[in-house]
Parts: sequence; C-alpha cells; structure tokens
Amino acid sequence: MKAILPALALALASTAPSLAQTYAVTNGRVVTNSAQGIIADGTVLIRDGSIVAVGADVTIPDGTEVIDADGGWITPGLFAPFTQIGLIEVALEGSTTDAGANDSPYSVALDVTDGFNPAGTHIASTRMRGVTRAAIYPSTGHNIFAGQGGLVNTSGESDSVFENGSFVYADLSQSGASTAGGSRPAAWAYLEAAFNDARGYPGRFSADHEGDALNRFDAQAFLPVVRGRVPLVLNIDRAADLRRAIRFQAENTPVQIMIEGGAEAWLVADELAAAGIPILLDPLRNLPASFDEIAATLDGAQRLHAAGVTVAYTTLTSDGYYNARLITQHAGNAVANGVAWDQAFRSITLTPAQIYGVGDRYGALANGYAGDVVVWDGDPLEVMSSPTAVLIDGEMTEMDSRQTRLLNRYINITDETPFAYRR
Repeated sequence: MKAILPALALALASTAPSLAQTYAVTNGRVVTNSAQGIIADGTVLIRDGSIVAVGADVTIPDGTEVIDADGGWITPGLFAPFTQIGLIEVALEGSTTDAGANDSPYSVALDVTDGFNPAGTHIASTRMRGVTRAAIYPSTGHNIFAGQGGLVNTSGESDSVFENGSFVYADLSQSGASTAGGSRPAAWAYLEAAFNDARGYPGRFSADHEGDALNRFDAQAFLPVVRGRVPLVLNIDRAADLRRAIRFQAENTPVQIMIEGGAEAWLVADELAAAGIPILLDPLRNLPASFDEIAATLDGAQRLHAAGVTVAYTTLTSDGYYNARLITQHAGNAVANGVAWDQAFRSITLTPAQIYGVGDRYGALANGYAGDVVVWDGDPLEVMSSPTAVLIDGEMTEMDSRQTRLLNRYINITDETPFAYRR
C-alpha cells in the first residue's frame, strides 16, 4: 500500500493542468489598434495565451512575470499577408522548395500548408523582426491556379498552421495569360470554365467524364470559392484587368475577390472601394518591371487609402520566402509617401487579419485577442528599430536564429596565421 500511494500521487500530479504563465508587458508606448488608440505609458496583461487587460492603470497580479519595455513601443505582432516562409529554403534548389508543382495533374486541390516546414531557417529570422502571423501562398504551375493557401504563426512549433484552405490563388496577370494559352481572354475563359465545372460538381463528373478546365478533385476543392465561403485571390496589376475582376465578382455573386499585386490599382480606386475588393499591395513598387505596371507609383498606397480601399502591405519586391521581415520598412516608406502612421501600421497588423477573416483574434491589443505582443526599442516603422521581445499566443519566443548563431560563433575568432596566409 505504501508503494501504491506515492505512485498514485505521481500519476495525479502528471495529469493535473499546469499553471499558465502570466505576463505583464509594461513601461512602453502601447499601440492597441483599438478604440483605446495609443497609450503613452501602458501595460498589456496576458494570461492563458490571451490578452486580459490593456491600459495605463492595469493591476498586475502576484506571480506575474514582468517584461519591462524600458520606454520603448509595445505593439501587436505583425501579420505578413503574402509570403512563402516555411515553403522554400533555397529558391534555386528544387528539393528544398514546396511552393509549386509544375508537373502535378492537380492545381486548385493543392494545399500549400501540407508542405509548410515550421523548422525552416527563415522563420526564426522573420519572427525576430516582429512578424508573428503570416499568410503562405503557393506558386502557379501548369495553369492559372496555384492552389490553396493558409495561415501560420512563426513560433516554429509543430502546430504553427492555424488555418488551411484559407483562400485559392490564381494568376490573371500577364504571366497567367501566357500560362492559359497566350492571352488574357484565354485566362478569363479558363477561369469561367473552372467556375462552371465547380458549379456542376459532382453531376458533371459522372462516370469517366472530366470538366472543361478542372478534373473532379480540383472541382471539388474549388466549390467553396464558387459558393463564396473561401476568397479567390487574383494576381493582377493592370488597371484594365482590375476592372475585369470587378465585373467578374459582380457577375458571379457570392464570390469574394481579393487582389494581390495591384500596381495600377490606384487608377480604379473608387471602383475597388465600391466593390469591397481588398488589395495586397507592396507600397515600394514604383518602377515597372512589365507592361502591367506602367502606372506604378510610390503614392499608390496613399491614393487607395484615401478612396476607402482596404489595403494590406506586402514585401512583393523582396523575396517573400525570407524577406517578409522587411515589412516594417515597406510600411515606413508608405508613411514617407503620404500615408498616416496609424493607417500604415494597421496595414501590417489588424488589416491583413481582417482580410483573412481572423481580425477578431489577431492584429490588436485588446481583451480576448491572442497574446501576440512585440516590444520594440523604438518606432517600429523606423528602419533602425528592432524588437527586444516577441510573444506568440502568450508565450515568450527565442530571439535567436541561424544568423545570430553564426554571428556569435565567428565574431570573436582571431586569425593567428602569418599575415601572408590570411585571406
């Protein structure tokens, strides 16, 4: 009996829930992205992974771990709305790339989250720059459809994917026209045919018959888009193509269209605002790389905001699989070209969360929101500012990456070889 009691006690202890860590982030300028605005000297209290109090006079319970911002800034975690982090390790080495599948017989049915690697080396460096959430995108293959994207956090944990099948991505730009057969009419005809295939699923696919554009597996995956439950993200830059997309949405209610790219979107800003179509825009695009981007301009973001278009900022002009961490620099350049600071900051935090339908949980510092909190040593949109602490879901994360480990390994090495042998 004496031997059984200690064993029982040990078993009960192992099954008892552990006490959740409570954090208080104090002594900083708190950017809430809520009705509270910016609190000059505030505190954010986090318990059980969620924010439970935000304000200037928050009571801190006993046993709380305090993170002193030391007069810096306290903000929500950044949300990168267009990335391929965790999908590509080295872009020119195919064995490390899971963003696209040129030789697959499937397109819409490809779910890019199946290839997401939370241990990818670029994730830690992205997190260390304050990015706690991201939308991951597939690359197009043999037709205009790239597949389905998802939403991830940058914790590096095995459960980093918190939503899959979040949207379907398709290319209706100049490159999509080429893939579809050589012209924009071919690309739009392919999209129309895909919609008809999905509407006809499963009856159209009886026996051995396939659709006009999609096989049965892709048609089944496309059905939520046709029914308006999942957004269709279109890669489009040219103003004329954007007008065609607006018309397409109106003709195919209840489909939800989102635009990625939008270099010339400011030319049709009023129409986009009226249609309620959001834009994933890189505010640094001003030099046309193709005839689709002739009207690209640095004040495009400001003009879209002024018209009432919902805009989230991307790092399209940088490599999205490792430079999503530059998102604050891109937002800062938007401010330099006429966008209000708070609007630019929302475009890399709350606005992308709202676009993807998770704005009630991410992108703000308010009661009930996830404990994604970043402490900065200065204005986050200033290029020389850096995070000093990053919390994801109320847990402190490591401020460490492959780059920092290499730095620490080699920074103090002294070359003892004769001068003639040194490189």
